[in-house]
Amino acid sequence: MKDQAGRRRARRLAIGTAVVVALAGMNGPWLYRFGTEQYHQYEINKSEYKAANGHWDIVEFPPEYRQDTIHAALLHTGKVLLVAGSGNNQDNFDKKKFDTRIWDPVKGTIKKIPTPKDLFCTGHTQLANGNLLIAGGTKRYEKLKGDVTKAGGLMIVHNENPDKPITLPAGTKFSGRTNGRTFVSKDPVLVPRAKKVFDPATGAFVRNDPGLGRIYVEAQRSGATYETGTQDNYRIQGLTGVDARNTYGIAQKLALDKKDFQGIRDAFEFDPVAERYIKVDPMNEARWYPTLTTLSDGKVLSVSGLDDIGQLVPGKNEIFDPGTRKWTYTRKLRQFPTYPALFLTQNGKIFYSGSNAGYGPDDVGREPGVWDVATNAFTKLPGLDDANLLETSGTVLLPPAQDEKFLVIGGGGVGESRQSSRKTRLIDLKAKNPRFVDGPELQKGTRYPQSSILPDDTVLVSGGSEDYRGRGASNILQARIYHPDSNSFTRVADPLVGRNYHSGSILLPDGRVMFFGSDSLYADEANTRPGQFEQRIEIYTPPYLYRKSRPTLGGGPRTIARGASGTFTSKQAGGIKKVRLIRPSASTHVTDVDQRSVALDFTTSGDKVTVTVPKNRNLVQSGWYMLFVDDGRGTPSKAQWVRIP
Repeated sequence: MKDQAGRRRARRLAIGTAVVVALAGMNGPWLYRFGTEQYHQYEINKSEYKAANGHWDIVEFPPEYRQDTIHAALLHTGKVLLVAGSGNNQDNFDKKKFDTRIWDPVKGTIKKIPTPKDLFCTGHTQLANGNLLIAGGTKRYEKLKGDVTKAGGLMIVHNENPDKPITLPAGTKFSGRTNGRTFVSKDPVLVPRAKKVFDPATGAFVRNDPGLGRIYVEAQRSGATYETGTQDNYRIQGLTGVDARNTYGIAQKLALDKKDFQGIRDAFEFDPVAERYIKVDPMNEARWYPTLTTLSDGKVLSVSGLDDIGQLVPGKNEIFDPGTRKWTYTRKLRQFPTYPALFLTQNGKIFYSGSNAGYGPDDVGREPGVWDVATNAFTKLPGLDDANLLETSGTVLLPPAQDEKFLVIGGGGVGESRQSSRKTRLIDLKAKNPRFVDGPELQKGTRYPQSSILPDDTVLVSGGSEDYRGRGASNILQARIYHPDSNSFTRVADPLVGRNYHSGSILLPDGRVMFFGSDSLYADEANTRPGQFEQRIEIYTPPYLYRKSRPTLGGGPRTIARGASGTFTSKQAGGIKKVRLIRPSASTHVTDVDQRSVALDFTTSGDKVTVTVPKNRNLVQSGWYMLFVDDGRGTPSKAQWVRIP
C-alpha cells in the first residue's frame, strides 16, 4: 500500500512538473504564468505544506454586506464586530451613511447594525461587563489646501471674569481689532471662569489668570482676501457690559491652509448580546484617533486624538467609569501622538512603546517610557537607535504576559515619510534596568504590520507595506511566526491579500486568525491610479490546526474569580502542557492594546483539568477571556469563554 501511495504521489508531481515544463516551452508568457500559478496552488494546498506553513483563505461577503472595515473586535459571543463608520469615504460621510456589521465566523452569518455616529477612527476597548467601549470618531473630513475656500483656524477665547464662566453659541462673530476681518465660530464653546492667583507668602491677590476656550472659526466669505497673516485680538460681537470687557479672542494666522480631520466627543458601549450600541456620557474632549486602555480598577483611560477643531488634544486625558458611565479628566496633562500604544503593566503603571499611528509633532510625546498616570511621572526607556521610525509600528505584549516582555515591529518615519524600518525591538520590563535591544530583522522595511498572539505562545506577524499607505505597490505579501523562546522568526505561507493602512488582525476562538481592511493610496507602482479599499476578509489557519488531533476542552464554570480555580474536562487531560487565558482583541490602525495571553497554573486528574487564575488584577483585568489548553506539540483546543469578575 505504501508503494502504491508513493507511486501516486510521484505521478501527480510528474504531471504537475510536465505542465509547467510544457508551458515554459511556449512563447506565451501568460500561459507560463498561468501554469506556474497552477503549480503554486497545487503546492500550497498539499497537506504536508499546510502542516508546515499553514494556509490562507479569502472570505468575501455578499455585495450588500460589504463595507470598508476600519475597526474590528472579537465579542464574547464568538462573533466579530466590524466597524466602518463612513469608511474613509467623504461621500458616505456627507450622506451620513455609517456602517457596522456583525459576522459569525463559524456559521458565516452577517448582520447589519444601525450605527449612531461616524465611528470612523474611533477608539475602543473591552469592558469588564463584556461590552465594548467605543469613544470618538469623525466630525469633519480633512480638507486639502486647494479645497479650502474659506480662511479659518483656531481661535483662543479668553475669559478674565473670576466670578462666572461664559458660553458662546455657534455662529458667534469675532472681529479683528487690527485686521478688521470678521470670523464666525462653527460650534458652541464653554469658557471657564478666570482663576484668582494669590501671593503664597502674603496671601495678597496678584492677578486673574483667564479661563481659556478653543474654537474653530472661519471667514464669512470665500477667497484669499479674508486671510490674516499675523496674530490679532478679536472683539466678540453681541457681548455687552462686564462680558464684553472680560471676554475676547486671540488668533494666529487664519488662512486657506489644509484643515485636518475633526473629532467627536460621543461615546457608546456595544452590547454583544443585544447587538446594539448604547449611548453613554460623551467625553470632555472630542477625539479622532484616540487610544483607550483599561486601568487596574476597570476604568478606562482615553488618550490623545484630534479634537473638534482638528488640533491634537493638548494632553488633556480622561477616564471613563463603567459604573457611572461618565468621564473625568486626569489631574495633569501628558501629550502623545495619535493612537499611542499604551499597555497596563503588572505594577499598575502604563508602558508606552513609542508606537503610534500618526498625527502629532515629531518632537513631542514620542519617546517610549513608563507612565504613572496618578502622579504623571514618566520614566524614559533607553536603547532605541531608531526612535524616529516608530510611527506605524506595531507593539505586542509577548506571551506569556507574566514575563512582561514586549516586541515592537517595523514602523516608519513621521507623516507621509517614505522611510520604513526592518527592525524589531525587544524590551524586558522586569529587568533591573529595562532597555530596548534589537530583535530579529524583517526582510523588508515594514509599516502597518499586523500581529496576533497565538495560543501556543507564538506571535503571527503578517502584511504591512514598505511605503506610506502602500505607495509604489509596496504591500508585503509575507507572514512569519515569531518564537519568543528562541527570539526568531519562521517564514510561513504567504497571505493572498495585501494589507497596509486601516488594517488589522484578530485571533478567533478556534485558533485561526482573521485579517481585515487595507486602504492603499494608489493601485499601481507608478502611483497614478487611486487605490480601492480592501473589503475582503482573509483567514489564516496556523500549522497547528493541520495536525491529526487536537485536545478537547469542555464543561467548567463560566466565571472564575482572580485567585480562584475552575475545573474543565478534556479527553486528553493527561497530555496538557499549557493553559492560556487570552483577552480578545480590539484592533485598528496597527493598535491593539487589549490582546494578552496569561499563563495559568493547572493540575490534571483523569479527564479533568483544574486551572487557577492569578490574583494580580493588573495582569488579569476584569472581563471575558478565551481559555485554551495546549498539548505537548503546542496544538491548542478550541477556546472556552470564561469571565473574570
